[in-house]
Amino acid sequence: MQEERLVTVFSEAARAVGAKVESVSGVEGVVDYVKQLATGPVMVPHFASSERLKLAAAIKKAGVVLVQDDLRQGAAIAAVGVTGANFAFAATGTVVLESTAEDIRLATTLPEHHVVLLDPAKILVDDLAAVPHLRTFHQNSSRNYLAYITGPSRTADIERVLTIGVHGPKELHILLFSGLSDDPLEM
Repeated sequence: MQEERLVTVFSEAARAVGAKVESVSGVEGVVDYVKQLATGPVMVPHFASSERLKLAAAIKKAGVVLVQDDLRQGAAIAAVGVTGANFAFAATGTVVLESTAEDIRLATTLPEHHVVLLDPAKILVDDLAAVPHLRTFHQNSSRNYLAYITGPSRTADIERVLTIGVHGPKELHILLFSGLSDDPLEM
């Protein structure tokens, strides 16, 4: 599938499971989007694309409070967690991110909103297309944590009553950012 078709299939699948998918251009677009969600502090852990964009500094410059120290305590009060993604699956609308670092895990699980930056060039057809990347991850380090995130957190009780956001973010926002990074080993 060509990239444009993969983006369409991915976006439809992600929206079908409750994610919000938007295209942004440049760090300003990311900052504006995050600022609209920020009803409290924002957590921007260290990841390659964020560092290259100087994203934390740009968000702070926009007047948004950042969680920077004591990440365990800060993540619990953060309204938004921002991470990148290593790659995604068009078929299911799933984003995959290497989450070995604790600050990444905190940013993806504790804030009410999780914002994921994804370069459309890293959208794969399905999970089978990810096998070479997964092999490389495990060859580089056998102790990597990989998070597969499909929509916001959801759970159901024995009566099958679906509840959103009990064990993680209530909202998943995926920002498609062309030119961010086409390297599936880099977030």
